[in-house]
Amino acid sequence: MKVLLINGSPHKNGCTCTALSEVAAALQADGVETGIFHIGGAPVGGCVGCGGCAKAGKCVFGGPVADVLPLAEQADGFVFGAPVHYATASASMLGFLHRLGMSGGKYLRHKPAAVITSARRAGTTTALEAMEKIPQFFEMPLISSTYWPMVHGSSADQVQLDEEGCQIMRNLGHNMAWLLRCIEAGKAAGIDAPVAENSKRTNFIR
Repeated sequence: MKVLLINGSPHKNGCTCTALSEVAAALQADGVETGIFHIGGAPVGGCVGCGGCAKAGKCVFGGPVADVLPLAEQADGFVFGAPVHYATASASMLGFLHRLGMSGGKYLRHKPAAVITSARRAGTTTALEAMEKIPQFFEMPLISSTYWPMVHGSSADQVQLDEEGCQIMRNLGHNMAWLLRCIEAGKAAGIDAPVAENSKRTNFIR
């Protein structure tokens, strides 16, 4: 089993990475392979609705959204992490998630996902809510922990001093490993993922 952890911070080894590393350590302790993918420090724009990915099989604007697709295809679960910027998840991470959903949603469906965030002080819950929208759209079971999955600090060293936050990250990792084993056991018992109804597309007028 493999879990792909996405670092949506512009800083590769900062607060978000520290939190993701706690999750990864718990997963590894439970026998789950992990890898952390950094989206990079360059700005990542959002989806422009061009439809090019439907033909190309990946986002035609390239960058980390295209680079991550081979890893996403092989992953059994995901952890999406981002820092708080102006009381929501970083803009690059939101752009990355939107474009990943449009161009690689087939690699996400029904796979367990977790979202985590880091902040100096506030804005964590709104950041979590913003990131949760993509997993919810693709029927991904959301992994919870013993508190909302957030850490606090202005540096990696400070995050490590957030003992409860790091504990929450480890508990999240163990919960994800447990659910992955449950899914694996279900598949072995012949239990397949449900096929969703998807024939109705309406708006608020009709």
